Amino acid sequence: MRIAIVDDLDAERAQLKERLVRQLRARGTEAELLEFDSGEAFLAAENEQRFSAAFLDIYMEGLSGMETAKELRKTDADCLLVFTTTSTDHALEGFQVRALHYLVKPFSEAELSALLDEMLSKLPRPEPILTVKVDGSDIRLCYRDIVSAEHFAHMISIRTTAGKTLATRQSFKAFTEPLKKDPRFFVCGRGAIVNMENAADFQDAAFCMTDGSRIYVSQELLKAARQAFMEFLLQRGRVG
Repeated sequence: MRIAIVDDLDAERAQLKERLVRQLRARGTEAELLEFDSGEAFLAAENEQRFSAAFLDIYMEGLSGMETAKELRKTDADCLLVFTTTSTDHALEGFQVRALHYLVKPFSEAELSALLDEMLSKLPRPEPILTVKVDGSDIRLCYRDIVSAEHFAHMISIRTTAGKTLATRQSFKAFTEPLKKDPRFFVCGRGAIVNMENAADFQDAAFCMTDGSRIYVSQELLKAARQAFMEFLLQRGRVG
């Protein structure tokens, strides 16, 4: 996901970027945020590679945000447009270029948060990435490629759909914190987590994973595990 921030004021761009980074991180979403100090610079970059969304300041030197939007719409009908402005005088023109929203400066964190939720609901959800250090190198793992992970003796062993087992040294709490925000993952106890997307069944107090392994669930979590797995299957249409 690529998001453009177009504003001729450095401080305005920097502030919006900082707020977007914070909001996206809280949602476990990765995005490439690119800054442009003019509509012309943004259009040149967009011509090379499409953007998922763009925040356009209306009042800029050279092409205004509205003029930039009209040029953009000649070649790109899908980019989500958000105007950042001190006035809503151009609301009718915004409708003509199918703007998603107006953010009137100064806008609150709550306004930006609600807008971001709306934007993300309209965009294809990018697959989250988990970065782990293995043998001194950073390895980027798509969540969907994680089968399970278990913690033992200060090391975490991660089983992947490629049939590999990766070992990384970190606390179980730090490792699982981002994964727990994804409904595919279930923490089975003090030192085990599974990706239910890669679970074939649940039998005898254990998740039966697609790689043939079995991950046992602690006694106090058995009921929650069965319920979570059934709800996951129902949502994915795998039972009925």
